[in-house]
Amino acid sequence: MNCPFCNISIDQILLESEYSYAKYDGFPVANGHALIISKRHVSNYFDLKEEEQVDMLKLMNLVKIKVENEYGISQYNIGVNCGEEAGQTINHVHMHLIPRYKGDVDDARGGVRWVIPSKAKYWDE
Repeated sequence: MNCPFCNISIDQILLESEYSYAKYDGFPVANGHALIISKRHVSNYFDLKEEEQVDMLKLMNLVKIKVENEYGISQYNIGVNCGEEAGQTINHVHMHLIPRYKGDVDDARGGVRWVIPSKAKYWDE
């Protein structure tokens, strides 16, 4: 299988649990941008078994602590792209934990709503 998440080097793994592992993103949008990845090759988050979903969320909490200790940050965006139209480019379930830094954008209001720019700025309407 030619999946970059199924063929990962052990030295890239930050933390792991029974059903998932974490690594820093290869194309980070911020320092400390991490991915929590299902060990089982599944494309869509909603196709995971409940115990796999719970495991990923628990691991994300542990990764958050690691990122906070390494980068001194405590504010984040969390995201999962499910499907091509939602921006998924690697067809293997993974969650993004993206640290946010003061001043990294001019106006952070709207957060994840900016995936559809015309819908993001709702507060001026």
